[in-house]
Amino acid sequence: MPWRNSAERYGLIGILLHWSMALLVVGLFGLGLWMSGLDLFSPWYTQAPRLHQGLGVLLALLLLLRLFWRVLSPPPRPLASHGRGIRMAARISHGLLYAGLLGMVLSGYLLSSAEGRPVEVFGLFSLPALFAPWPGQRLLAGSLHQGLAWGLMGLALLHALAALKHHLIDRDATLRRILGGGS
Repeated sequence: MPWRNSAERYGLIGILLHWSMALLVVGLFGLGLWMSGLDLFSPWYTQAPRLHQGLGVLLALLLLLRLFWRVLSPPPRPLASHGRGIRMAARISHGLLYAGLLGMVLSGYLLSSAEGRPVEVFGLFSLPALFAPWPGQRLLAGSLHQGLAWGLMGLALLHALAALKHHLIDRDATLRRILGGGS
């Protein structure tokens, strides 16, 4: 399999970035739901947010890499069978997914640095709090982060359902291309 995207299929790097980010987003969502129910006496009360933050920084790095990769190796052309409406829906949904991911990363950073402390990343390095905390930052960033998380999960579900529709009903190569197959 070629490592770069071609006009007909995704390359290895594009596929790995897509699926690793998908797994990370779903995992972060599940971790976020689980840790929001922890009480002060849970041994995970402080560890789960640190894990969530470290994985969130990893997601941010993968997002930057993926956007950079899209410039270096553009995605395959739309299939000839896709009409104007499907092409427009794909562009809009992909744009919303990228915007949602960016919003999640930024709101997570604002939430994590709301007390003016750096964000520790797996004990390897830390991201400084770049902004002086403002009143209500934690509440605003937390509400935005939670709302974006649910919105992103909804978009991801629609994205997956659309891929399954293309595969099972339309019987086209949309899903096969991101799984490593061709058109």
